[in-house]
This record gives sequence, structure tokens and C-alpha cells, in this order.
Amino acid sequence: MRRTSPRGRTSRPRGKTRPGDTFLVIVFAGIAGVGLLLALVSWVATTPAVQPVAALVLVGGGVLAVRRRGARQARRAEEARVRAAQSTEIARYHVMDPRQFEDAIAYLCHRDGCSDARRTGGAGDLGADVVANAPDGRRIVIQCKRYGPTTTVGSGDLQRFGGTCYNVHGAQVAAVVTTSRFTKPATNYARSMGIRLFDQHALAAWASRTGPAPWML
Repeated sequence: MRRTSPRGRTSRPRGKTRPGDTFLVIVFAGIAGVGLLLALVSWVATTPAVQPVAALVLVGGGVLAVRRRGARQARRAEEARVRAAQSTEIARYHVMDPRQFEDAIAYLCHRDGCSDARRTGGAGDLGADVVANAPDGRRIVIQCKRYGPTTTVGSGDLQRFGGTCYNVHGAQVAAVVTTSRFTKPATNYARSMGIRLFDQHALAAWASRTGPAPWML
């Protein structure tokens, strides 16, 4: 509520700032900043003693900026290379039939140091498609799901594997590897059972040596 001064004029309440005042403060601060910068440049230009130091600062800042830009470009190039390698790998697995896919997973185990890596999938395998011994001696049991990109691995698949991987096959590392992805219920069940899940991205990273193997998680 505005107050009226003794002379009949309306006075503005104390503590209130008009929008125009804030704008003027910003303008004056900008002018002051530009003036300070110009003064600094002028001082450096007319003071020979500080010119070498200023030059070093400018050169150092330029070199640092170039290095940072180069590091960002190198990081982006590496990320693009990794994505391309992973896309190539997962596309290769998509054209395999289930048996070829199991052989491919057994090969990856052998490639990365497992002993006695072999495909065991077939009728009566009870969910164990590939078995191997990890480099540290642990027994690995892997179930392979060569699915299309739009077919997900559900909790039913995981529950069947969870009922046999430890009790029947004696797994010390149990994993399910797919060319697709897992549903959320499947992921929750696997977490509760200690089953390691490798979806298409994790598989592509493993195959292209840009990510860990199942027993390394």
C-alpha cells in the first residue's frame, strides 16, 4: 500500500526495487567491467615489465584450450569407434541360428581365457547352453537366448534357468546372454538369484573387447 507524503506526492515503500533499477545496475556493471578490461589491456600495453607475463598467460590459456578441445574430439572419436564396433558385433549375432549363437558364446569364453569351454545346449540341457571354467577356476553356466530385437527375455525364462543353474549344473557363475533385452521382472528376478544378465549391448561390448566378460562383473 502506497503512502502519501505531506506534499501530496505518492512515495514508494522502502525496500522495494523497480525493474528499471535492476536493469540500470546490470548496465552499469557491464560498463564498469568493460572499462576495467580496457584499463587492464592499456596498462599491459604500456608496461613492458608485465608484457612477457601477459603473453605467457595468453599462450598458456590458448594451449590449454586447444588441448581440451583435442581431448574432447579424441573422446568423441573413440566413443564413435566403440559404437560402430559394437553395432557390427551384434548384427553378426542376429543372423546366426540358436546353435551357432551358442558356439559363438563358447568361443568368447575360450578366447578370454576359460578352459573346457563348450556348447552343451540341446534336448534335455536343462537351461545350460554353454559351460566353461573361468580363468580363476569357477564353473560358469550360461544360457543363450538368440532373440530378435523386438523379442524380450521374460521372467519365465529366468525362473526356469534359476531352478537348475545352481542345483543341477553346479554353477558358481550363472549368466544369461541374449541378442535382445530383458524385461524388468526378469531383471529383478535375476538380481535376487545372483544371475548375471548380458543384453545386446553388454554382449556387443564383450565381443568387441570394449566391455567385461560375464565372470568379470
